[in-house]
Amino acid sequence: MPSTVGRGMFPRRGYILFLAGTLVGFLVFTSISLVFSRVGPTAVEAGIPRRVEFEFLYTSEKQGWIEEVTPGFEEWFRSRFGIEVSVKLVVTGSHKTVNLILLGTSKPAAWSPASSIWIPYLNAKWRSLGHSRDIAVDWTPLVVSPVVIAGWSSFLEANDVKGYGDLLRISGEGIPFKYGHPDPQLSNGGLMAAILEFAAAAGKNPEALTVEDVVSDRVISRVASLEGRVVAYGESTGFFGSWAAENGPTAINAFTVYESVVIDNALKAERKWGDKLIAVYPEEGVLLSDHPYVILDAEWVTPWQRFAAAQYLLYLLTPGIQEKAQRHGFRPANPSVPLNAEIFNPSNGVRLELEGPVLKPPSGEVVEAILGAWVKARNPGV
Repeated sequence: MPSTVGRGMFPRRGYILFLAGTLVGFLVFTSISLVFSRVGPTAVEAGIPRRVEFEFLYTSEKQGWIEEVTPGFEEWFRSRFGIEVSVKLVVTGSHKTVNLILLGTSKPAAWSPASSIWIPYLNAKWRSLGHSRDIAVDWTPLVVSPVVIAGWSSFLEANDVKGYGDLLRISGEGIPFKYGHPDPQLSNGGLMAAILEFAAAAGKNPEALTVEDVVSDRVISRVASLEGRVVAYGESTGFFGSWAAENGPTAINAFTVYESVVIDNALKAERKWGDKLIAVYPEEGVLLSDHPYVILDAEWVTPWQRFAAAQYLLYLLTPGIQEKAQRHGFRPANPSVPLNAEIFNPSNGVRLELEGPVLKPPSGEVVEAILGAWVKARNPGV
């Protein structure tokens, strides 16, 4: 399947919101302009603030890109609307962002976990606290990065690893190897690794998984055979990939990370170890980390914060900003932005085209079951 088709399966809903947001932004901008032109310096009395601040709670994979482009947004917003805006950036892991919102420790206007997998999970937990409606209703992907099996080409080619079924096969055959991924209880990349492992062990696509599949002894046993090869769990997918590249083929043979992590580490890893660090796109299908941007439907989000957060979304999806995201290893979510073939190519351990099916995530109920079942399957010695 061409990469443009693969990308479109997730961003389509978001792109409709993007176009709608452009229209809304234009209408609001027009109304603001009229108010300012009529009342001048007394605009604050009409309810238009001189300054808006909102919190953006997001995950570490995007940190370099977000920190690079946010000052430009603040200047763009001020010059366009005549209002100072300050985006308070709070960065942590996907699971932790959910907990911060549920505990009320963080009260963001906008939230971006690494994957839309976390949206039904947050909504289910939010409703369990007694709320009558979902807190995360509409979302738009910011960037896209498929989850891949990364590893050293010497090992992956020698064992003909084409997907998670092969990792399960060679672990069952007793072939010695060292595997790893981030902790699913801490990292979105780790959770996506666990989802793909459980799906392969059950012989189903992730969206078809049931709670009964996940908790079955047969499936847990198969996953445990692979998890028994794990030599490290980590808190962050990015940090895990850097550790693997730094420590080389003797420390770990294969591991699950985002494609962007391979791009970040491939060249320096080959120079250091003389073995190529490459991405294997699972033949079972790729699960996309789609980095959704959600303006929360929460009582603490004011109308002006909602407006500023919507403008921030529009800015992040503009072609120039999406092109900068590619330099950080992300595929653009805006379908009008072409992929940069100088970045997405075999010299960086990745490919331009995404071949095979794009998988859909399981339900929030199944995600919660996987988190519990993984505790039983994990390597207790790590």
